[in-house]
Amino acid sequence: MELFFNPFDNLVCILLGISFTVWFTLLLVFIIVPAIFGVSFGIRRLYMKTLLKIFEWATLRIERGAKEKNHLLYKPYSNAIIAREPTSLEQEIKEIRRSGSNRDLDSAPEFEMSDIFYFARRGVESIMDDEVTKRFSAEELESWNLLTRSNYNFHYISLRLTVLWGLGLLIRYGFLLPLRVTLAFTGVGLLVFLTSIVGLLPNGRMKNFLSEKVHLMCYRICVRALTAIITYHDSENKPKNGGICVANHTSPIDVIILASDGCYAMVGQIHGGLMGVIQRSMVKACPHIWFERSEVKDRHLVAKRLSDHVEDKSKLPILIFPEGTCINNTSVMMFKKGSFEIGATVYPVAIKYDPRFGDAFWNSSKFGMVNYLLRMMSSWAIVCSVWYLPPMSREEGEDAVQFANRVKAAIARQGGLVDLLWDGGLKRGKVKDTFKEEQQKLYSKMLVGTQEDRSRS
Repeated sequence: MELFFNPFDNLVCILLGISFTVWFTLLLVFIIVPAIFGVSFGIRRLYMKTLLKIFEWATLRIERGAKEKNHLLYKPYSNAIIAREPTSLEQEIKEIRRSGSNRDLDSAPEFEMSDIFYFARRGVESIMDDEVTKRFSAEELESWNLLTRSNYNFHYISLRLTVLWGLGLLIRYGFLLPLRVTLAFTGVGLLVFLTSIVGLLPNGRMKNFLSEKVHLMCYRICVRALTAIITYHDSENKPKNGGICVANHTSPIDVIILASDGCYAMVGQIHGGLMGVIQRSMVKACPHIWFERSEVKDRHLVAKRLSDHVEDKSKLPILIFPEGTCINNTSVMMFKKGSFEIGATVYPVAIKYDPRFGDAFWNSSKFGMVNYLLRMMSSWAIVCSVWYLPPMSREEGEDAVQFANRVKAAIARQGGLVDLLWDGGLKRGKVKDTFKEEQQKLYSKMLVGTQEDRSRS
């Protein structure tokens, strides 16, 4: 019996050995080595073009099948459910009074019951076309990318499309996911190990050079772990030492997307566990700015640490996401003014993801980090464009809020995003009372008038 099984066991061991050798050879030759030298063989872009053709066919097949079965296809929301000319509160209320009353509208203003219809209508419009809440949910696609989580029309499928979806599921979870997990552990492991080694060197040009090369190599490996296909525009505007790079925020992988094209000093809170190990190793090789939990709310301390960093022109540019939370790749919300009070040169960066291949948005209130990364690594790819905008400085007579809004508008315009004034903190908090009070003041002013109006009458 032993003689019978030995040849079989040997054959299995040989096949496994060959499989692992081939696997790691392909990993080394086609992914790790190109990541070290920052080159690409064009395989990912060919893969992207092939996927686009498959998605187009799948979408046409869904539409044809729905038409044959007289099914109505679900259409995602638009950014303009209600379209009307902008008018003031006073104008709208006068219009309501004019249509429902014969009274003289120029007489002394006073409350009328019909006024409540204005506020009721605005409330209904806000519910129907809520431009804030829908920024914290994933985009709904017009086309289908063979992911059931991306389009509600996936259940109108033919047999051929079902087979294609099953084949895609097998490829994504049976081949791409294991490959990407291997790459992710390789990238993170090398980052921790190599930055710890570089951190032992004395401060100087050699240490800075090696730190930059190590960070770039490891981030590029992590980018390949997501099959990220990134197009960088206007690289002559890339952030320089002593400046602050600010970008719109869609996902935690925004950091990897930007850091794979240039080195930055990261800003954030100190964590425990694996994240804490990564942070401690990184700071040995590069002057990142980590804060204790008790220090994060101390605005003066944070501003002081940032100011000291940008004053040293030998240190890397700081990377900051002023929104403070992830937005779903359709808009840019209010920038916190802290990073714009320092007085340093600001380098705006616009990031726009292509949701057809995978939704990069992290809905932190719905998915944990592990669940989110699993969804990222089981998507087809992460495709995005990055625009480096010309550097901007605070103008004379401009306060930090105005400067932040000007930078935000430039990022929104370049990335084709909606520029919103709302605070991203509304993702977890309630609307501030000041917004309600502003409407109350406008209505009160219309009723009682200003002191100047009274004196004239």
